[in-house]
Amino acid sequence: MNSSNPITNPSFRKLFTAQIIALVGTGLSTVGLSLLAYNLAGENAGAVLGIALACKMIAYVFFAPIVGGLVHRFARKPFLISLDVIRAFLVLLMPFVSELWHIYLLIFLLNLFSAGFKPVFQAVIPDILEDDVMYGKALSYSRLAYDLENLLSPTFAALALLFFSYSGLFVGNSVAFVISAAIIVVTTIPAPKPVQRTGSIWNEVSYGIVAYFKTPRLRSLLVLYFAVACASAMIIVNTIIYVKEYLGGSDSELAIFFAASGFGSMLAALSFPKLSSIFSDKLIVQSGAIFLAAGLGLMATEPMFSFALFCWFITGVGWSLVQTPSGKIVNMSADPSDRSSYFSAQFALSHLCWLITYPITGQLVLYFGFGFSAAFLACIVLICFIFSILLWPTEDENILNHQHKTLVHSHAHGHDDQHHIHQHGSDLEQESHKHEHQHQEVVHKHKFVIDLHHQEWPKG
Repeated sequence: MNSSNPITNPSFRKLFTAQIIALVGTGLSTVGLSLLAYNLAGENAGAVLGIALACKMIAYVFFAPIVGGLVHRFARKPFLISLDVIRAFLVLLMPFVSELWHIYLLIFLLNLFSAGFKPVFQAVIPDILEDDVMYGKALSYSRLAYDLENLLSPTFAALALLFFSYSGLFVGNSVAFVISAAIIVVTTIPAPKPVQRTGSIWNEVSYGIVAYFKTPRLRSLLVLYFAVACASAMIIVNTIIYVKEYLGGSDSELAIFFAASGFGSMLAALSFPKLSSIFSDKLIVQSGAIFLAAGLGLMATEPMFSFALFCWFITGVGWSLVQTPSGKIVNMSADPSDRSSYFSAQFALSHLCWLITYPITGQLVLYFGFGFSAAFLACIVLICFIFSILLWPTEDENILNHQHKTLVHSHAHGHDDQHHIHQHGSDLEQESHKHEHQHQEVVHKHKFVIDLHHQEWPKG
């Protein structure tokens, strides 16, 4: 097997397996939740799902930055295991739901713990795979894992629904979380890089968000994530309405529609390593917005079954082209010691987009119909595409010329970078240590990220 293949790394191989199992289980619950909402609310199921998924996004948006800012204070492995176990217990309660507010509460709690799990999991991967080529391929595999949720889960769900009620789908999800936890138990997870920054709890919690917004390419990426949120929310919230009310389809046909978008997404993710060797990440994510707009525009015609599946497929291609390179873009924008903060910021801010779009898309279709809603969202996606072009700087490299003012401060540091070359006459030369030291005024260039020593993006 090729040495540049991340699957050859035992720790990544185990974590990737755990990710696939947990995500396929989550996909079963996605189908089960749609059917549960339709059972309780009928033709209003889209609006109910919009509110339920908004509860999910609230948990993501508010809890992920807290975890990202503080996770360096405790061991990551026990943290990930405990969150899997808690999620396994919570999802088992879904079959007992009898009121709409039960759905909203359980969705919020379940995703409160997912908001802690996912960004920490993402930040572990570049610590395991420090080679850029292997990490790029790992991102493609990770995106494939999410696509397997959209492709395999509906397929398994369609088969399971031939023998069980939708309650069995939630039980399958619970079992998947337990298996994921067991795999993480036997996986070696490296200790995080030492964090230099210090400050109050609020400073640590807000650090990732502040640094994210100071980075031009990440602001542009966030605009494209809003485009993804518009398109994916339309599919996740309103596929049940389109299949049941517009096409008069069955539960199994609902699963086929989810599988169509998942297949498009998986195909794009499989193509990413080849595409990234030809095109820049910037061009790939911006082209994804074009696919999203095309998919939504075609949906606006309210097509029949076969062509509708093609629309779902095209939309899946689009959201994968935006999301697959995003981890690489976030990673190149962060100091290794700050990865958890940056990934948590990306996680929270991108899901803030879904927090906005989930309830809106549910209400749009309820009051204005499917065709108008799809056309309206296609226009929003095109506006996001234009703004991403205007906001993303022309530079694609990370090595920038910049100036430092004279600075005296104290923080934990080593002597292995351009900012801490000074003598002690002791055994502290290579170890991380803390003392007051001075940085002279200097103009130089190196890989530039927003961190403790670089608080503002260079002008020009």
